[in-house]
Amino acid sequence: MGAKLPDFAGLRVAVAGDVICDRYLVCEPKALSREAPVMVLRHAEERVRAGGAGNVARNLAALGASTMLYGVVGRDAAGRDVRVELERDLVGVENLLSVPGWTTPQKSRVLAAEPRRNAQQVLRIDHEPGVPAPEEVRADVRARLRAALANVDLLVLSDYNYGFVEAALGKLAREFAAAGRVVVLDPREQLAGLEGLTALTPNVDELARFARVGAERLTQSQSLELAAQAVLEQSRARWVLVTRGNNGMALFGEDVPPGGWAIEASGSGNVTDVTGAGDTAAAVFALCLARGLDAPRAMVLANAASGVVVMETGAAVCTPQALREALQSAPHLAPLSGGVRS
Repeated sequence: MGAKLPDFAGLRVAVAGDVICDRYLVCEPKALSREAPVMVLRHAEERVRAGGAGNVARNLAALGASTMLYGVVGRDAAGRDVRVELERDLVGVENLLSVPGWTTPQKSRVLAAEPRRNAQQVLRIDHEPGVPAPEEVRADVRARLRAALANVDLLVLSDYNYGFVEAALGKLAREFAAAGRVVVLDPREQLAGLEGLTALTPNVDELARFARVGAERLTQSQSLELAAQAVLEQSRARWVLVTRGNNGMALFGEDVPPGGWAIEASGSGNVTDVTGAGDTAAAVFALCLARGLDAPRAMVLANAASGVVVMETGAAVCTPQALREALQSAPHLAPLSGGVRS
């Protein structure tokens, strides 16, 4: 596989979905507590990143696409912090609405390591809103998104099960698809009301949930193919890209040979942190489809980009230079059942 990277500049992308504040508390081990059998950590620093749909958006922007984010946050410290980070990452936030009295979803990860060593996650604390943002606010965001239809090449939906990605947004997404736009959904809990889009990018657990089978069965190629075909039929998508962690990715759908294409996980060395790797995969796969690449080639690039970000701590983005370098040694496509194709 060659290392030539498409030019994504000029593509106009809308991202709609659940925006999350990813907060990282970086600490150093201090001692065992005398109060309980736990480690005492000394606080070293704190970092904030945009997670969920925000991480998808920042990955798109990092590759040069003009990116606008559509969603909601609370009018709270986490919402303000994530907005600042998105602006720093050159993501348009004019249509990210702040909701008084609503809690911004926040994942606070405690990382610990001795000095000069890679910090590892030891604890995660989630702050959650409990209910979706008010319907009138979500309807306002959808109206803004509909008004942007003529000026958008690609729509990416990022579902983290906080209520923003549902049937009303799915109806609007189908309008985008019917108008010839590429529409990619990174799903979480359900597909009802989200049918008829260009592609889905579930992980193995999500695919198993949609296909109503045990995830442990999907380590077998035939079971994985059957589950993917069931989801293709259910969703009426053109492609399903399955992210498989250490096992790489698999692709099913139009112009894909029976059995599907597979690719080994990209990258060298031990994985540092898988946080946000699925966001990167969805972003790059979608961007490649919107640029006119065929789906297998789009999977190769998405896999290479995912191999870059898992080598960093916390949710990270893949730059054009990093992706270009990763493609130099990117794994080849192969039939899911075996064999190799360059």
